[in-house]
Amino acid sequence: MTKARLGRATIVEFSSGDETCFAPAHEGVPLGDLMTKKRKVKVDGEEFDVELEKVDGVWAVTVGGKDDREGARKRKRSGRSKRSGTISSTIPGKIVSIAVELGVSVSEGDVVMVLEAMKMQNEIHAPLSGIVSQINCQPGESVEANAPLIVIEPEEDKSE
Repeated sequence: MTKARLGRATIVEFSSGDETCFAPAHEGVPLGDLMTKKRKVKVDGEEFDVELEKVDGVWAVTVGGKDDREGARKRKRSGRSKRSGTISSTIPGKIVSIAVELGVSVSEGDVVMVLEAMKMQNEIHAPLSGIVSQINCQPGESVEANAPLIVIEPEEDKSE
């Protein structure tokens, strides 16, 4: 185990076999709670240097020197932006039933249709609240993957 000063902080470095760990030295705090672990990770044949650091009980990940905590926050925020009201099947299937009509108001999570794919009947739910503006299929019809089946226009867009 080696101690080093980094600015005002004292860093402890220790190795075990092929593993090197770093931790800020804090009195009265168990070393394992502040540990940074370095790993080499291979993804699709490409190797990355990854650092894992436990911060307030949560593991923070740094890949190639880039901290992904901010990227994760940005992705979470962007997930709250406009969502599509277009419902499509990810695989080919057959429409068993349609539970909505054109112009009807639906709430997020309402069952709008039942689709049979791979011998299983799947309830398809409204991805958002709004008004059904298009129905591009009918019961008994076979549909291709990614074809728009039902379009729901968000309620806030209706008022504009």
